[in-house]
Amino acid sequence: MTGYVLRRAGGALIVLFLLSVLVYLLFYVAPGDPATLACGPRCNAEQIHQVREQLNLGEPLPTQYLHFLQGIVAGRDYSTGTGVLHCQAPCFGLSYRNDQPVTELLAARLPVTASLAFGAMVLWLLLGVGTGLLSALRRGGITERVLTVLTLAGTATPVFITGLLLLMIFCAALQWLPFPSYVPLSEDPEQWAWNLLLPWTTLALLESAKYARLTRSSTLETLAEDHIRTFRAYGVRERSVIARHALRGALPPVIALNAVDLGTMFGGAMLTETLFGLPGLGQLLVQSVRTVDLPVVVAAVLGIGAAVVLANAVADVLYALADRRVALR
Repeated sequence: MTGYVLRRAGGALIVLFLLSVLVYLLFYVAPGDPATLACGPRCNAEQIHQVREQLNLGEPLPTQYLHFLQGIVAGRDYSTGTGVLHCQAPCFGLSYRNDQPVTELLAARLPVTASLAFGAMVLWLLLGVGTGLLSALRRGGITERVLTVLTLAGTATPVFITGLLLLMIFCAALQWLPFPSYVPLSEDPEQWAWNLLLPWTTLALLESAKYARLTRSSTLETLAEDHIRTFRAYGVRERSVIARHALRGALPPVIALNAVDLGTMFGGAMLTETLFGLPGLGQLLVQSVRTVDLPVVVAAVLGIGAAVVLANAVADVLYALADRRVALR
């Protein structure tokens, strides 16, 4: 298992390095002159030249990338024309719009997106796995048919439709919940959860449909295996067969899917954040794309990519713990 974990960690580092190269080339080379974007449309040629010198854009492309990589690992110094500004690691540069370190902008938005993603994940796993397991155990009955219709409806309904309906019902009509606003967990845990309940539910209703269908099919496949029939033939209680053997065999595909969904949720929740007015990473990414704030866009994309890679690496380890045959390959 130790060797397997080390191999997965090494593979994750290689993927992150290749991702950084691709993102740097895509955003800093393809769009044109970053100095013009950083300076703005009202700058003259002399001002653009000064910005180019401050950003070290006159150096060869590999040297520029090394400076970029050095900033992420060890920090970087930026010339302001009258002095030197040191950007602490991990440094993704300064925002083109307000000259603020990008890391500070991301750090201010990360708790919102993390709260949204992890809270929704708990709900969609509870709803999805529970619904899928119940549907598999009630195969052929009215319960399975009703749950199948509900999961199909959840998959087909866009997140903004679900969110608007929940807002109109629970905030406007019934007034059971306040309109969502982010309250830090450290300040008031109760209000933190209460204000995020609608966004969590909106995301969970959409995502749980996938997990219900996956759990159902995986459970049915596991229940048809020989070792399950052997346990039943030896008189093992049905509850023990389901909880200790069938469910454990059905979980690995759920773990793999959850890793991808959790990682992409850090960037894919922008529609939910915009709908509920939550100041998270997704909303920041949309605003930065509109204003062509390249350092923020690059940092956000790399952060989302790192979240996906890290989540998949953790999922691989959990997958191996659930099925020890994986670690021996």
